[in-house]
Amino acid sequence: MAASAAARPGTRHVARPFVGGALWESWNAATRGEEPPFAVLDMAGLRANAADLVRRACGKPIRLATKSLRVRGMLEQVLAMPGYAGLLAFTLPEALWLSAACTDIVVGYPTADRAAIRALAADERAAARVTLMIDSVDQLDLIDAAVPPAGRPPIRVCLELDASWQGPPPLGRLGVLRSPLRTPEQMRALAEVVQRRPGFTLVGLMAYEAQIAGVADRVPGRGAMNAVVSWVKRHSREEIRERRSRAVAAVAQVAPLEFVNGGGTGSVQSTAEDPSVTEIAAGSGLFAGHYFDAYEAFIQRPVAGFALSVVRKPRPDCATVLGGGWVASGPPGRDRLPRIAFPEGLRMTPREMAGEVQTPLIGEPARQLAVGDRVWFRHAKSGELSERVNEFALIDAGRIADRLPTYRGEGKAFL
Repeated sequence: MAASAAARPGTRHVARPFVGGALWESWNAATRGEEPPFAVLDMAGLRANAADLVRRACGKPIRLATKSLRVRGMLEQVLAMPGYAGLLAFTLPEALWLSAACTDIVVGYPTADRAAIRALAADERAAARVTLMIDSVDQLDLIDAAVPPAGRPPIRVCLELDASWQGPPPLGRLGVLRSPLRTPEQMRALAEVVQRRPGFTLVGLMAYEAQIAGVADRVPGRGAMNAVVSWVKRHSREEIRERRSRAVAAVAQVAPLEFVNGGGTGSVQSTAEDPSVTEIAAGSGLFAGHYFDAYEAFIQRPVAGFALSVVRKPRPDCATVLGGGWVASGPPGRDRLPRIAFPEGLRMTPREMAGEVQTPLIGEPARQLAVGDRVWFRHAKSGELSERVNEFALIDAGRIADRLPTYRGEGKAFL
């Protein structure tokens, strides 16, 4: 592909920055003095992935999804990059913690945390910076029960539109079970309720098209399924673009909207093409969990990895590492397991797979591994790796340039 084509939004890169084990060898050299288990972030790769997300967003700002990083210092670094504005948090306590430094935080999921609601209402600065997600009157009632309107500053709220696609039989409903609000009429009706109730300010609308953003369509060895997924994505993009546009118009007749949020790492380009959307949500494409390797629209650069120690050799072609069962959330399957990155050619045993305390690895490369050697892995989903380690070592220019604590390392466990 010519350089000019590679720069066009919607086109895929064709060359990976590292071939074979070169990346992992460089990480090995940079972390020679570290004792596993530990995790690293490659800063050159992170900057490249961040720039590629901005390129794909076609000028629309990216609201950074915190659950895909869970490293406060890295959230701050990315927000300082051109093209990024605001955070999409996953809990209200997290948003309150982050609001000390960030002035624009949307909580991406409804909250029933009454103590956190009271804390939000007691802090005028946080109340001006944090927006809560709602999709029913019940959530408004819960907020009012926690803190009556007369005793608080206005609570900023965002309405969520169900962006799932109702496909033809036998496909049926495709997408995630989130909001009960599906039609523009339903959205307007709730918007009118918010406008009538004291103590609330309607400021935004969100629609997350998970069946487009969160499903891989270039999985090796699954040609037929890839074709089906691509077909679903194409038709779903057309449907949600039209329905979201009507929903935005309906709500805007009731209240002026500060933002309309949509998308995710897997749908940045197509969501950016929707004129009704003002910002894109993304985050997974920064740390690049291996689940996002198999997308047709883009190729990411591996950034995050973790190393485990070989602690025993049950037989010459088997090396057992300590730990390894860092399985990602979602439907159980092999795609949720950590991926062995280096040495190449190792595989997990079918009867043990990724174990809580030990993970036996078999294959010819195991013959060359000795007790005390390292094996490198990649986590399936980006931010969940941060729940397993207290810090990331930041590798830049072939050395550990800095260290940043994860939420866990700062003593935080929000969910």
